[in-house]
Amino acid sequence: MNPKVSIVIPAYNNVQYIAETLDSVLNQTYDDYEVVIADHSSVDGTTDVINGYSGHPKLRILSPTPVGGGAQANWNRVSAEARGEYVKLVCGDDIIAPTALAEQVAAFEAHPTAVLVASQRDLVDSSGEVFIKSRGLQGISGLVSGAKAVRATVVAGSNIFGEPACVMFRRDLLEKEGGWDNTHPYLIDEATYARICFHGDVVAIRRSLAKFRISASQWSVRLARQQSDQAIAFHNHVARTHPGVLSRLDLLTGNLKAVAMSYARRLAYMRLRKRMGHEHAVESTV
Repeated sequence: MNPKVSIVIPAYNNVQYIAETLDSVLNQTYDDYEVVIADHSSVDGTTDVINGYSGHPKLRILSPTPVGGGAQANWNRVSAEARGEYVKLVCGDDIIAPTALAEQVAAFEAHPTAVLVASQRDLVDSSGEVFIKSRGLQGISGLVSGAKAVRATVVAGSNIFGEPACVMFRRDLLEKEGGWDNTHPYLIDEATYARICFHGDVVAIRRSLAKFRISASQWSVRLARQQSDQAIAFHNHVARTHPGVLSRLDLLTGNLKAVAMSYARRLAYMRLRKRMGHEHAVESTV
């Protein structure tokens, strides 16, 4: 019998953090779930740490994903192996709260029209110290239409849903949409969420159920210079493909905020350089 939830982990050069990530996903108060993990041919010993968890009854360790294909290759690979009704992707350096699955499954059960459930998250540095609490979900709360949630993320000029560890969604809709949308690589998560959102409603849980780590090895940091251009392209795509969801003012506001947010992030990364774990960063090989 298939589990209700699949947690999928696309690990990549996470040797410093992957054990903490696995501990968080394997110690949930909710029991009907599986964990699927694949290392993307890391060069830092990540695979060795993962193999130390072999034999855990909830964990399926896949063979290493071959080099190449960027983040999408491993994200799609682990997601394709999921057997649960719902999927939660957790990157190999992030953490979820012990009640994350229980609370998000409960939200789905309370709202049969929901296709995606998102929570807020805390931002932590390389050592795990929280420096921003309860971030995300600007403009939405509780049950809202998927179209309203997409409009809110465009108007905000940034991903209000948060990183994958904050989100749970219906697996069949990811499959229907052809997997993770890598049209704009920096927005692979946000763009995919948007496509799923248009199939139904969204539940916004306005409390933190995850921790997102800001670290020097993250591919999102390396793409900071491209983020505003990709965000604007995504906004324009939504406007073209879903007429009536965005007004001209919504689109203008979102595009201007996307530019402002890209500069704000760059400044934040500069200020946080000493807390981002550069001594553990590994250059990308994928």
